[in-house]
Amino acid sequence: MINTEKFAAYAKDVQAETEQIVRDLCKIPAPSHHEELRAEYCKNWFLKNGFSDVSIDEALNVVVPVNVKDNQPLTVMMAHTDTVFPDMEPMPLVEENGFIHAPGVTDDTANLAVLMVCARFFKENLPEQCGGWLFVANSCEEGLGNLKGCRKIMKTYGSGVKEFISLDSCCMNRVVTQAVGSHRYKITVKTEGGHSFGNFGNRNAIHVLASMIDLFYTVKVPVEGSSKTTYNVGLISGGTSVNTIAQEAEMMYEYRSDNKNCLAKMETFFKHTIETFRSSGVEVLVEKLGDRPCSAEIDPERFTVLRERIKNSVKEVLGLDTFEASSSTDCNIPLSMGIPAICFGVCRGKGAHTREEYLETASLSDGCRLLLDFLYRSENQK
Repeated sequence: MINTEKFAAYAKDVQAETEQIVRDLCKIPAPSHHEELRAEYCKNWFLKNGFSDVSIDEALNVVVPVNVKDNQPLTVMMAHTDTVFPDMEPMPLVEENGFIHAPGVTDDTANLAVLMVCARFFKENLPEQCGGWLFVANSCEEGLGNLKGCRKIMKTYGSGVKEFISLDSCCMNRVVTQAVGSHRYKITVKTEGGHSFGNFGNRNAIHVLASMIDLFYTVKVPVEGSSKTTYNVGLISGGTSVNTIAQEAEMMYEYRSDNKNCLAKMETFFKHTIETFRSSGVEVLVEKLGDRPCSAEIDPERFTVLRERIKNSVKEVLGLDTFEASSSTDCNIPLSMGIPAICFGVCRGKGAHTREEYLETASLSDGCRLLLDFLYRSENQK
C-alpha cells in the first residue's frame, strides 16, 4: 500500500545517513573494472542492515535478493558503483551551501545511496503478495566497462527477469525508454616511418590516420523515422619525435544510434573504410573495445505498464510530467532482450562526467520518496 506520509517521514529520518553513504562512497576510487572496494563497502552495509543473502559475483556486482523464490519472476533494480574517472586515489570532496562537490557524486553515487536506504525500507515493510526483487550495486556501466556488470546479471537471471530498472541520472523526470547502441574501436595504423630528412617520402602513420579520420567524418549518418545516429573520434596518439616519420599512430573511434538498422549501416561504412586503407598497403589493426546493443521489440502492453508507473510516481511525488529519452545505460541489455526496462534518477545535480560535478543534497529526500512510491506502486499495480 502506498503511504506517502510514511515515505516522507522515512526520507527525512534517513537524510543524514544517505548523505554519509554518498560521502563514504565518493572517497572510494572505483574506475570501471576496479570497483572492489566500493563493492565491499556496499556488501558490508547490506549485511549490517539486516540483509542475509548478499554476495559479490565474479563481475563485482553486489547482489541483494529480497523475497526471491524459486521459479518466481524477478524485478531487477540497479545503480552502478563505477565512475567514469580513471583515478585510483581518492578524489576531492567539498561540501558547501547544501551541495556536495565531487567527481561521480551524481553519476552514480547518490542514486546508489538512495537505492540502498530504500531497499532496506522495502525489505522491512514488504507488501502483501510481494514479488521477487533483485537489488544490485553493479559494476562497469561507464565507458569501456561495456556494461559488464549488467551483462552478468542478465546472463544469470535473464530468463526470470520480467522488468528492469536502472537508477542513473541527476534528473528525476527524465525516463530512458530506448537504448542507444554503440560500437567502440581502437584503430592502429602502422607504416615504415623513418628519419624526417633522410627518409622523406616514406608514409607517415599520423598522416594516414588523419586521412582516415577525415574519411570517417564524411559519412552522412543514416536516418530512419526519428532516429539519431552520431560518431566521434575521441582520442588520438602516435609518433616518436619531431624529426621522426611516425611508424605508428592510433585512435579511439565510436559510432552510436538508437536504431539498430542505422547502427548496422554505420558498421558497414566503418568496415568499408578500414578495407579501403588496407587495400592501399597500409597495416591497419582494429580492436573492438565496446559493443552496446539497441532495443529489440518489447511487448507494448507490458512496457506501457512500467512506463505508466514511473510517470504516476513522478507526478504524485514531484508534481512533474515525465519525458522519455534515448540513452546508453544498463537498460541496453534487457531492452535488447525484449524485457521492459527504464532508467531514471533519484537525485538532482549537474556536471556529470566532469570534475566539477555536484549534488544538491536536499534532493536525496525527494529521490527517496520517489523511489519508495515507485517500489510500492509496482507491487500494487501488478
